Amino acid sequence: MEIHLALHDRHDLAGQIYRQLLAGILDGRLSAGERLPSTRDLAIQLDVSRKTTLEVFERLIGEGYLLTRPGAGTYVVEGLLGSPSSTARLRTTRAAPAAVWKQLSLVLDAPQKTFKPTFDLRGGVTDKRLFPFDAWRRCINHALRMQARELGAYGPPEGEQALRLAVSRYLAFSRAVTCNWQDVIVTQGAQQAIDLTARVVLQAGDVVAVEDPGYPPARACFTALGAKVVPVAVDAQGLIVDQLPKQARLVYVTPSHQFPLGMPMSLERRIALLAWARERDAVIIEDDYDGEFRFDGRPLDSLKSLDQAGLVAYIGTFSKTIFPELRIGYVVPPLSLLSSFAKAKAINDLHSCTLTQTALARFMLDGYFAKHLRRAHRHYAARRQSVLAHLSGELGQWFEPIIPAAGIHLVARMNASVTEARVVEVAADASLGLFGLSALYVGAPQPGLLFGYGRSDVSEIDAALKVLGGLMRKMAGEV
Repeated sequence: MEIHLALHDRHDLAGQIYRQLLAGILDGRLSAGERLPSTRDLAIQLDVSRKTTLEVFERLIGEGYLLTRPGAGTYVVEGLLGSPSSTARLRTTRAAPAAVWKQLSLVLDAPQKTFKPTFDLRGGVTDKRLFPFDAWRRCINHALRMQARELGAYGPPEGEQALRLAVSRYLAFSRAVTCNWQDVIVTQGAQQAIDLTARVVLQAGDVVAVEDPGYPPARACFTALGAKVVPVAVDAQGLIVDQLPKQARLVYVTPSHQFPLGMPMSLERRIALLAWARERDAVIIEDDYDGEFRFDGRPLDSLKSLDQAGLVAYIGTFSKTIFPELRIGYVVPPLSLLSSFAKAKAINDLHSCTLTQTALARFMLDGYFAKHLRRAHRHYAARRQSVLAHLSGELGQWFEPIIPAAGIHLVARMNASVTEARVVEVAADASLGLFGLSALYVGAPQPGLLFGYGRSDVSEIDAALKVLGGLMRKMAGEV
């Protein structure tokens, strides 16, 4: 690649090139071991004689900043003393973010690759070992062949027709959401679908009602857009509709599997919420983030399927059914807002990756997705049962589980004498990844732990919870 050097005039050409290369090495822009262009290529790039670039390289080699490897080229020397790290290259700036960005903190610590505990029970991720990568590879190859035949062009903001068709068929069959393929907008995961809904519906100062406890990234999204976020308590039937603020313009709920507590919203509450929204022309975001994995009870009708007024934006994601890195989700907005959603998507990022969309459409339409869900469901059911067995056994003296009907995690409230933060900290020291419940509350928190069973198999869960039992006994003895 060309290296960026700028000559301001035709005087002292060698000196100008030397100083810029030296500065690039010292401030880390030209990293240790990096190969430089040849003296011939650099001379052509800068429109100078090769004698000039040779003079510069020989000087930097003589000073120990560059070295030549016969037949391979010229490289920046490794291990230079005094070369500052990238963090030392920060410049003083007067630019400042809007005030809201200083106040925001994304408290939901999704599992990161940098922390690799031996036992990982943090929620939010699925087990990639269950995914049929051979079938996925065939779908990716199909998508590559399709794209190779087409002229290069941008895709539609709403998403590729084949994927929108596959999603609409899936929603009609599995989630009782009646929609045409034209009603589906493909997004970069559920988070972008939440953001698009908020951008289309809200103005600065509007009130948004959210569940408490609830999903912090959704709250952060609404706050960043200038909305006033009001937490509303949940009970065994889900969101308490009677406590909704009368002036709310938008309500965010997770009715299939309340995040994080796990209970489904009762049919009575669903009907009451729809009636409340209809009276005020408020929009409801129905986030069905992992409702595919239902283990107990009769499935309840989605808010979208009950909505007669056209006020529900139904959101789903493939992050919880395939794998998080896929970054594909979707939204079925109210019909009256469909064109506005398409505009918002175009403004936001124009469109999602068409290669991934085409592959995912093939994956769904050829039946691989349904087969994968059936297999994953069996594994997650066994893992859920394992967690519940431990929580009703020895761990029951410290934890009280809230038994969910669906999902890939469950919550247990703490009745131990030690604090939630202490348990999470001690567990991390023992290479056991856990997530505390308190951070998910806006109001007064209730201590507890979120046990994710999407990533670990039954044997790993058994080993992890035995470790936790030993830690709890030790901490209880110290109090």
